[in-house]
Amino acid sequence: MCRVRHAAPIFRSMNVYKAILFTLISSLMFAAMSALVRSVGESAPVGQVVFFRAAFGMVPITLFVLFRGELLQMVRTRRVFGHAGRGVFSVGGMFLNFASLARLPVVDATAFSFASPLITVVLSAIFLKERVRIYRWSAVVLGFVGVLVMLWPHFDPSRYAGLATTATTIGAICGLTGAMINAGAVIQTRRLTDTETTSSIVFYFSLFCALAGLATLPFGWIMPTPTQLVALIATGLIGGLSHIFLTESYRNAPQSVVAPFNYTTMLWALVFGYVFLGEIPVPIVLVGASIIAIAGLIVVFRERQLGKRDIDAPPPTP
Repeated sequence: MCRVRHAAPIFRSMNVYKAILFTLISSLMFAAMSALVRSVGESAPVGQVVFFRAAFGMVPITLFVLFRGELLQMVRTRRVFGHAGRGVFSVGGMFLNFASLARLPVVDATAFSFASPLITVVLSAIFLKERVRIYRWSAVVLGFVGVLVMLWPHFDPSRYAGLATTATTIGAICGLTGAMINAGAVIQTRRLTDTETTSSIVFYFSLFCALAGLATLPFGWIMPTPTQLVALIATGLIGGLSHIFLTESYRNAPQSVVAPFNYTTMLWALVFGYVFLGEIPVPIVLVGASIIAIAGLIVVFRERQLGKRDIDAPPPTP
């Protein structure tokens, strides 16, 4: 008599706890990288910081790919122009994100970057013709309110304890614009995933950003002090490791499971900013950041209800 085998649950071949742990580690590293960028951003040109982040970020990624025996998959591609298009978005997004970090407290800049998934929902409806229902549109509207709450102090010095200068206003604009451009990079990435491997997408992303950063050398890089040099190199190494942990988390559980834990990045940004940089966030900024986080979690919750494996709110690339 034959035994009927029941289908295994979707998580049987996965490790949800491992995925969550990797996501938390990635979030911690991303916040640490942001704090390092903040620490050198006021003295080192943005292009120089971008170069170190991208160039040294390729070191742990390449070693990891070699360990997995996927070196050929990393460099092989059939869509050079597709990678170039994503590279344009990625370069713009990284430059703007780092320019924002150079002018804003870490938690502020991090919160602006988390507006990107909400913008992705809008772009997905426009360019990918995805059907967006009321839940996600509501999240987008709520997230937009959170962005406005965070932006308001930067245009009203009397409400920002004297810290709302031209520099912080520029930083806020850079942060929001960078979130929009990163959303465009997500759309382009989705198109590439039809034919390209994850390792090749990550490799060409790093390559384009490194070349773009290097191109700014004639415009005046600084000669870093030993401390600054360590911070710049650590920015790349930690950023690359963060990307590896994030990628591995998605191998062990659906994105809809681990995505909410990415928002712990804002908590770590608050800790690093206060402990190492002496930054004390203005309460209204924390309110706006919380609204953005809630809006993002609404998107994730809705995607889990729909049972999708690919959510519309992937986290920003470190």
